[in-house]
Amino acid sequence: MPKSVQSIRGMNDILPAQTPSWRWLETRLQSILMSYGYEEIRMPVVEHTELFSRSIGEVTDIVEKEMYTFEDRNGDSLTLRPEGTAGCVRAGIQHGLLHNQQQRLWYMGPIFRHERPQRGRYRQFHQIGVECFGIEGPDIDAELIIMTARMWQALGIDNVRLEINSIGTPGSRAAYRQQLVDYFSAMHDQLDEDSKRRLHTNPLRILDSKNPDMKDLIMGAPGILDALDGESQRHFEGLMSRLDEAGLEYVVNQRLVRGLDYYSRTVFEWVSEELGAQGTICAGGRYDDLVEQLGGRPTNAVGFAIGLERLQELVEQRAPGMELTQLDIYLVALGVKANVQAMQLSDSLRDEIEGVRIMMNCGGGSFKAQFKRADRSGARLALILGEDEVRDNTVGVKFLREDTPQESIDREQLAGYLRSALL
Repeated sequence: MPKSVQSIRGMNDILPAQTPSWRWLETRLQSILMSYGYEEIRMPVVEHTELFSRSIGEVTDIVEKEMYTFEDRNGDSLTLRPEGTAGCVRAGIQHGLLHNQQQRLWYMGPIFRHERPQRGRYRQFHQIGVECFGIEGPDIDAELIIMTARMWQALGIDNVRLEINSIGTPGSRAAYRQQLVDYFSAMHDQLDEDSKRRLHTNPLRILDSKNPDMKDLIMGAPGILDALDGESQRHFEGLMSRLDEAGLEYVVNQRLVRGLDYYSRTVFEWVSEELGAQGTICAGGRYDDLVEQLGGRPTNAVGFAIGLERLQELVEQRAPGMELTQLDIYLVALGVKANVQAMQLSDSLRDEIEGVRIMMNCGGGSFKAQFKRADRSGARLALILGEDEVRDNTVGVKFLREDTPQESIDREQLAGYLRSALL
């Protein structure tokens, strides 16, 4: 027998037993986004490589090491998207959504990075991303952060920490950049190879190093807030005052710079201590220069992304094995006539009971075998059609998760009975 083909390392299947909890999570997040007036946009998973090298920054881990890049048959360099913001900006420019407009957009889908697979880091993972365009003040930054706090509340997640910082404008970062070069140059022997390479090209990236041996050295580096220009300082103070008014606790972390070059001013992360080293479940910030950088008119912008795998793990820790039943009814039928009527019955119930989920037994089998399938399906109750039920125009009803006697219900009364039973 030939060897079976396996999935690619770091790219995982989400199996039928797992998808109900994923759908539960996604539905709640989407509901909150829509309650704030955000609209969905869907972008391709493949883009021109240039889009990411121009936006993320060539001297970043993502562009240097992690992108899935290939040449297509036309000789074009294409890349599986390693993040969502650049594609959303590209779509906004291409379709005229951004100039002199305010847009609040969200998207969801797979992201691809060639990393070493470990807990919380996969080569294909999933994100919900949110992007706002055309709004300058700190009020929209605050709304995004407060909205994420509402998401954690809706999911029953409480042990998370909000970290915020401001990295100013490209102009104000120039002075800070020189402070970092001076500091890290004096510690040159303690730098790892990545940091040595970035010292004179993009020293802020050193602050984003994931190397634990660099932690103490990075903590001793100069902070950025003293180097901020006046407008960035006022913007950051405006954000903090709004978070204070909302009663939202936060930590100002001057080492927080994010791993993407397009950020400016506000950056933030939500971090959980329950996920080990890869504890960030949501991260984002402001990127006021990116639209122009990618060929559009100057446009203020801010956004964030949520890692769904990490969030799903947190939800599962709070409600392990939570029952998210996919199925309401399993329809058991024995005999040719019963089988034909079962098909008609299941369709009529779908018409009469909005949103009901019914699976009809197919492939025959004894009553015993069919009831085993019904139990394994996770359905709340079984409907039974046999010779007696066909003759009497009735349907048997058996609750599969409750200690309730089986009943026989007239066909005409069945829909009403089930509406009450499934409440």
